[in-house]
Amino acid sequence: MMKYILLIALFFYSFSGVHAQVKVHKDMRTPTWNLIGLRYDKQVEPLKWVSIFPPELMALNNKVIELPGFIYPTKVGAKFSEFMLSIVPIESCPFCGSGDIPSMIEVKMASAIPFTDKPIKLRGKFVINNSGDNRSDFFLLGAKQIP
Repeated sequence: MMKYILLIALFFYSFSGVHAQVKVHKDMRTPTWNLIGLRYDKQVEPLKWVSIFPPELMALNNKVIELPGFIYPTKVGAKFSEFMLSIVPIESCPFCGSGDIPSMIEVKMASAIPFTDKPIKLRGKFVINNSGDNRSDFFLLGAKQIP
């Protein structure tokens, strides 16, 4: 009987250790991220979709904004002047799990910054790409890291 109690206790102890290793990231949503999230896709003909930018989102176009987020490198290196910015950390895989894929912003820094898996905050000119080409929908140009 004691063996079974020990086995059950060991099972629950190991199970609780799995939960302790799960990382929970800080919610990076801000009113600006919420506006960016208003973009949606609309089918205009078979196999052709376009991005739709509601007026509230278009009001941010060509404005200087601040955004918190996490770096997603697009090239190998230790410092980056171009990368993607997301509201979820890279280790949480924004393309995995349930729900919608969060918006990402293509960032072009004024000067390179080192990679970090910690959240950063950037200020730069927000540009919406509504040209219909295959580039990113959103850019943050001339961005600088701020405290």
